[in-house]
Amino acid sequence: MGSRFWPASTSTRPKQLLPLASTNPLIVDTLDRARCVVPDDRIHILTGSALAQAFRAADPGLHSDALMIEPRSIGTAPVLVWAAWEFAKRDPDAVLISLHADHMIRPESAFVDLLHATARLARQEDLLFTVAVPPTRPEIGYGYIEPGQAMGEASGVRAFRVASFREKPDEETAEAYVRAGHLWNSGIFVWRASTFLTEVRNVAPELADLLHLLEDDKVDEFFDRAPVSTVDVAVLERSRRVASVAATFEWDDVGSWEALMRTQEPDDEGNVVIGSGHLVESSGNVVYSPDGTVVAYGVDDLVIVRSGDTTLVTRRDLAPSLKDLLDELPAELQADPSLGEDPESEE
Repeated sequence: MGSRFWPASTSTRPKQLLPLASTNPLIVDTLDRARCVVPDDRIHILTGSALAQAFRAADPGLHSDALMIEPRSIGTAPVLVWAAWEFAKRDPDAVLISLHADHMIRPESAFVDLLHATARLARQEDLLFTVAVPPTRPEIGYGYIEPGQAMGEASGVRAFRVASFREKPDEETAEAYVRAGHLWNSGIFVWRASTFLTEVRNVAPELADLLHLLEDDKVDEFFDRAPVSTVDVAVLERSRRVASVAATFEWDDVGSWEALMRTQEPDDEGNVVIGSGHLVESSGNVVYSPDGTVVAYGVDDLVIVRSGDTTLVTRRDLAPSLKDLLDELPAELQADPSLGEDPESEE
């Protein structure tokens, strides 16, 4: 929730509340996209109680039942099981679309068209669909999808079965995956709630054995007993009923300060500045400074972040490894004692 965007991001102000892909917080960008796919009253945010008020403040237009508060943050598998259970009760044919709140997606129109088409496929097929993204570079921070048998192409959608998932490889392996035609796993999921719950029963006994708690409306006990797990590991990697559609839009997981070079428009010298910054004889820098002014002279390829009383200066190539830095800092410099990786994060 915090480490890769430290010092601006903390457990009470995660990156989803920062303007990293546009002038809006990431959560607002995500909600705006979602409203182009479904009516507002069908949009729900799965989150913990600590962030509920902040998310409502970020988007005051949220309907009264928009927030689904998980009793304990233990990963995407348990919370998506809970969501599927709740919506299957309301509508046995319900199709769920799961979006992360930290993505950059362009153009929006292609995203909307693809999700509508994928939802139609999910109604026709007892499969769990993911959106797979053609890679633009070897990336060690993403999961990879090995394409399997093609399912045909209709309405501009290229669908195929998934042969395997490959999680976050090293650099050499990532290069081999790209050469072999593997695709990035975007973390965007589309499936019927009933299909997902069936696969949970088939392949994830550690969660299936707890479904009776949801049936008895014992949600707190379900979260108390469920293991920490991501949906990729608990369900998708084990299932033989996973398919993908190829993305028709530009996608980026805003995973570190360096990613702003891809999500923001740089100046003529290749610098990206959010907030107040003046850069002279400098190029290829990322500056984030909403709390004051940063002045840089004669420096290249740095990340400079000024947030509150803390200023971070590091090389761009080290930005994805900020957790290593934080492990070396005294607690008083970390600003947030709960700083660290979010167990729900699949980055």
